[in-house]
Amino acid sequence: MKSTINIVIAVVLSMFALLAAQSSAQQYPSRPVRVIVPFAPAGPTDFVARVVAQKLSEAWGQQFVVDNRSGAGGNIGMGIAAAAAGDGYTLIFVSSSLMVNPSLYKTVPYDPHKSFAPISNIAASPHVFFTHPSQPVKSIAELIAAVKNDPKKYSISSPGIGTVPHLSSILLGLDAKIDLVIVPFGGGGPSLLAVVGNQIPFGCQAIPPVTPHIKAGRVRALALTSEKRSEIAPDVPTMAELGFKGHEADTISGMLVTAGTPAAIIKKLHAETVRAIASPDVKARIAEQGYDIILSSPQEFTDKIKREVAKWGKVIRDAKIVVN
Repeated sequence: MKSTINIVIAVVLSMFALLAAQSSAQQYPSRPVRVIVPFAPAGPTDFVARVVAQKLSEAWGQQFVVDNRSGAGGNIGMGIAAAAAGDGYTLIFVSSSLMVNPSLYKTVPYDPHKSFAPISNIAASPHVFFTHPSQPVKSIAELIAAVKNDPKKYSISSPGIGTVPHLSSILLGLDAKIDLVIVPFGGGGPSLLAVVGNQIPFGCQAIPPVTPHIKAGRVRALALTSEKRSEIAPDVPTMAELGFKGHEADTISGMLVTAGTPAAIIKKLHAETVRAIASPDVKARIAEQGYDIILSSPQEFTDKIKREVAKWGKVIRDAKIVVN
């Protein structure tokens, strides 16, 4: 009898909890929402976050306030988001550092699989290998041959240690068996300008800031790390086309909430974000930045995180890279 009563109580409590969660989701958001961007303002992740935050504010009549918390390759902001309450009132927009940093740093203040509940990988930008037009190199094959012939003469710029373009360059060096010297800079701007100014012969980084220089002839694109050719640079082959399978890489702009957020709120956030990004004006603004719009489901984004953590973790271990 006592066992039966306990079962009834458990069922009733579960029903109350379910009704409370449904009510919470229906009322969400009932107060301002914090939108953490773990990077400085004006970068690609910040751009996507502000576009989405504005649209969510307009849709629900509540403020979605962008809070830039940069530092330590994104770890500071991601740590703050991981420690927040799992109630849907803390969102975080991330780049690929979410998946890279756990292998790159000795310790990080979050678990990529447990600290967050993915909403959507909103957009992604492939990387491009490029060179100054004065260089005789016109393909990845010629780049490899040049480096093999005179490894001390050639180097490649990257936006910073542990960035996905940096790791893409390492992966090329490992698979092509070349001693490719990588020069890390403090961001994409300085890295790009080093090649535009012919201070460094080669570069690799996300395609959006490189696109105007490709079109103006200030740099020559050699290959893309995308799964298929880009509409922005349709004549540039992919690494896979050139025989480098598994070199697909991109810089993502993904949206997550703190773990523990009710499933109904996650569903509501995902649906409204998809609706917002699908609007023609937002689509155009994001595409102009050189991004491919992805709009994955929460489960698809979860699977992406799992794959990328494993992939880049292997590259980092093989290259013996550690950031203190």
